[in-house]
Amino acid sequence: MRRFTLGAALAVFALAAANVAHARSGYRLEAAVTLNGPSPGWDYLSVDPTRDYVFIGRRKAGVTVYDAAGGRVVATIENSKDANVAALVPEVDRGFTANEDGSTTVFQLSTLKTLDRVKLGEGADAGFYEPMTGQMVFTLGDTHELVFVAARSAKITGRLPIKADELEAAAADGKGFIYVNERDKDRVAKVDVRTRKLVAEWPTPGCRLPTGLAIDRAAGRLFLGCKGPHPVLAVMNAKTGRVVTTMEIGRGNDGVVFDPAGKRVFTSNGIDGNIVVFDVVGPDRLKLASAFTTRPIARTMAFNPTTGRIYTATAEGVLDPTQPVNRRAGAFYPNRYLDDTFTLLIYAPE
Repeated sequence: MRRFTLGAALAVFALAAANVAHARSGYRLEAAVTLNGPSPGWDYLSVDPTRDYVFIGRRKAGVTVYDAAGGRVVATIENSKDANVAALVPEVDRGFTANEDGSTTVFQLSTLKTLDRVKLGEGADAGFYEPMTGQMVFTLGDTHELVFVAARSAKITGRLPIKADELEAAAADGKGFIYVNERDKDRVAKVDVRTRKLVAEWPTPGCRLPTGLAIDRAAGRLFLGCKGPHPVLAVMNAKTGRVVTTMEIGRGNDGVVFDPAGKRVFTSNGIDGNIVVFDVVGPDRLKLASAFTTRPIARTMAFNPTTGRIYTATAEGVLDPTQPVNRRAGAFYPNRYLDDTFTLLIYAPE
């Protein structure tokens, strides 16, 4: 009869613990919340983790603020019609929308009260905060430029022309630089926000149509969600601009999130209706952690680092062949969404 040694017992315990951790690497649907309204449209989501408030850029309906802990809508940001996103800046108690008419709605984050609506230019798509300089950076694809705004005063501080039609997601490194996807050019722009100058433009070999973007500030790595014919998550060295690896993801990516505490990257992929999750096991190495289904067209996402919850959104859509179709997104991508079908999806770790 073999003796069951302490070493063997510890090995069994470690294996069991690893199996438990693996089993908990997935996510489950915790809630699907329908928010009524005509002809729904939406883009980015963001989270205030201190209150677990989800800010949803619902375009015509403005920004809806949903209390995930209380399970209710707490506000619609006044004068935020046509908003694509609400960027949150708790350091100065402010939030900034990016509105399709080229303006930003400035509101107080603590009270959700609107303070002003400031014209920036034409066709604002998104806005991102750069903490070292205290500036918001807005992407304006229609006029091919970035617009810089002081977060405390909401005053425009400068502009930077960028020769790209599709300026997508951006990420700040915390050292005064911001990186912006130039989707139509298959490039990433590196911008010095202090001087408001273009430092570099890097090609993205193996990555077509870079859209989603996140950053690992400690390791100096960018994560690019590439929604081309062969969709991948590309990892780029933020110092050299070299793509160091790619990993397969689902079709229709618009959102990439990095969790620095858990060392994980999440990609939301609307056409395939899934979220693919990777563990970061080294600066240049990812490992597939899990993938789980969401719903079709759930393409953008937000992550609450305090609770581990993931938020995404969708609606029931139809394709009318007599109307323009976004064939770059997909041959049968909806061009109309049905009234009262917009749904916030909340996923919790298992």
